[in-house]
Formats: sequence, structure tokens, C-alpha cells
Amino acid sequence: MYKSFITGLALVSIVGLAPAQAQNKPVAPTANNDVGGANKAALTAVAAVDPKEYLIGEADLLHINVYKEADLSQNAIVRPDGMISLPLVNEIKVSGKTPLQVQRELSQSLKAFIVDPQVTVTVVDVRSKSVYVTGEVGHPDAYPLLTPTTVLQMLAKAGGPTPYANRKAIFVLRNVGGKQEKIAFPYKDVIKGRRSELDIQLRPGDTIVVP
Repeated sequence: MYKSFITGLALVSIVGLAPAQAQNKPVAPTANNDVGGANKAALTAVAAVDPKEYLIGEADLLHINVYKEADLSQNAIVRPDGMISLPLVNEIKVSGKTPLQVQRELSQSLKAFIVDPQVTVTVVDVRSKSVYVTGEVGHPDAYPLLTPTTVLQMLAKAGGPTPYANRKAIFVLRNVGGKQEKIAFPYKDVIKGRRSELDIQLRPGDTIVVP
């Protein structure tokens, strides 16, 4: 009888704890609960963005959050003129500024309408500084360029050349002065530690082509 009582008490404890545990369980980001429905790649980029250092650029997707002001909290895409539009403040130039600088400016502008506004600016999707990897690689896609990155490093991020890739014909397409320039990349030499000077640092807008 004593054993049955203990077993029953244990079951009651487990049932009682389950809802509390469920409430405290972290929720994994999904298309419905993350900021702006950002995908996994975008979330990785967001994690890498330093709000004190990253310079916002054209086409970047920002999320403006004003604490306890749902009507003012929204996503905003940086226009070609470097501006975004928001309620109350109308337009503000954000291109070339860090998220932290934009937060301070928005907080200052909103003081005319809100007592002690608390603003957070997050780069949801980095679109102004991307490198494209196409062709015979594991994961052809656009990749955010947040830190100095070489061709070999970017190829590694893209899963590397597939077994069908022509490693002798890999090249980088770069826009120089309005003209497209083709830069050969000697993959086999670089990966063996030779001709490392040709493992150039990538620039926003570069495309790595792996035939």
C-alpha cells in the first residue's frame, strides 16, 4: 500500500510539472514565430551581425521594435536612397549607419510622441553585402559577407565542389567600374597551400562560378 501511494504521488508530481516545463521550454524559430519569418540562413546571419560595427546598406531588411508600441514595431526594407519609412518619424536615413546608431536616432525622434521610448533595431536579413556561389557546389546560394572572407573559405561554406565540378575552371565574376571582370581561381593549387595570393578576399556582389 505504501508503495502504491509513493507511485501515485510520483505520477501526480510529473503531471503537475509538465505544464510548467512546457511553458519554460525554449521555442525553436519557425516561419511563424521568428522575426519577419526569416529562414535558418537569415537567422545565422543575424546572429553574426554586430550592432555596433555592421553598416546597414541598401535592400537590407530591418526589424524596428518599439517596446510596448505594437503599432510602431515593424519590418522595413532599406530603399535605394538609404531611407526607411516609419510611423510618426516618417523617413530616416539608415544606410551607412550601424543598428545602434539608428536605435539612438529613432529613440530621440520618438521622444516627441512617447515617454522614454525603448527602440531596438535588428538586421533581419543581410541583402546589401552578399556573395553568390553557383554551379557544382554542395549548396549554391547567396551568402552574407559579414567578415573578410576568401574564395576558398566561401567555397567551404557552400559545401565545396561536387564530384562533377571542373576544379580547374573555377572563377570569380566581379563588377569593376561597371564592367564584369573574370578572375581565375586555381582551386587545386590553393587547397594544397600553393599560390595562396590568388585566394583573394571577396567583395559584396562577387559571384563564384564552379563549372
